[in-house]
Amino acid sequence: MSLASLRQRTYEVLEGTRVGDRLSQAVQGLIIALIVLSMIAFVMATVPWLQAHYAAAFLWFERFTVAVFTIEYVLRVWSCVENPRFAGRPVTGRLHFIVTPAAIIDLLAILPFFLSRLTGGALDLRAIRALRLFRLMRLLKLGRFSQSVTVFTNVLRSKRFEILVAFVGVSILLIFASTLMYVAEHRVQPEAFSSIPAAMWWGVVTLTTVGYGNVTPVTTAGRVLGGVIAVLGIGLFALPAGILSSGFEQALDRIDDDTDVSAAAGVAGAQAERQDEEAPPADGNAVPRYCPHCGERIAG
Repeated sequence: MSLASLRQRTYEVLEGTRVGDRLSQAVQGLIIALIVLSMIAFVMATVPWLQAHYAAAFLWFERFTVAVFTIEYVLRVWSCVENPRFAGRPVTGRLHFIVTPAAIIDLLAILPFFLSRLTGGALDLRAIRALRLFRLMRLLKLGRFSQSVTVFTNVLRSKRFEILVAFVGVSILLIFASTLMYVAEHRVQPEAFSSIPAAMWWGVVTLTTVGYGNVTPVTTAGRVLGGVIAVLGIGLFALPAGILSSGFEQALDRIDDDTDVSAAAGVAGAQAERQDEEAPPADGNAVPRYCPHCGERIAG
């Protein structure tokens, strides 16, 4: 096998471009399993008694997953030139691939491990813990293998303008409500409403209808204002949910339409093949290939 064919095969396995490829399915299944297990290990390692008893096991499993993810990342960079987007440019094509969102996520999934090893004791414990949080980026790697994540990403991309408008509206209402509440409550509760940014905590809790109750208005004007803002927050904070719901409905409808079109194309192809097989030969004596009663193919 030549180097070019090996690279092509590597690209097919990692990207799953060949339908029914068992090796590709096995590799992708292994990567998905490692992503999930590495996240479980990351969470369980924060339990003190588990970390005390199984620290070595956690460390070796982390090394194994990082090794697999590193090999995957290197192979993706090496074989990316088989993608038409990066083909014909061995250097610049790979550089363009490296800065794609998916490749950045793959890099961030393994970067904390190598940074913590390369710096040795140069980083303090807080910096190392912050770097370890980047291991959560491994969850985003699931987007390569999950149609659900792909649909969710497409919905966010298609509805980004509507979501931005809703976010701006919520932000304006939050600033407006926090300012009015600061004016109404600052003199009576100078600690709870010490500034407009401090009053924004009350605004967020109220507009989202969470209502922790740790900061509440006590003046008549503040309570009336709080009631009005709470009612407005119910409708305004529901806007993003409605926008996303509409986007998901449209995306699922497109998926159903594509499935129906593919099924119809398959039926039409089968019918055309059957008609070709039953076309009369040159001598005009047609020989039936299918039983006219049951539809089964006639042997011979």
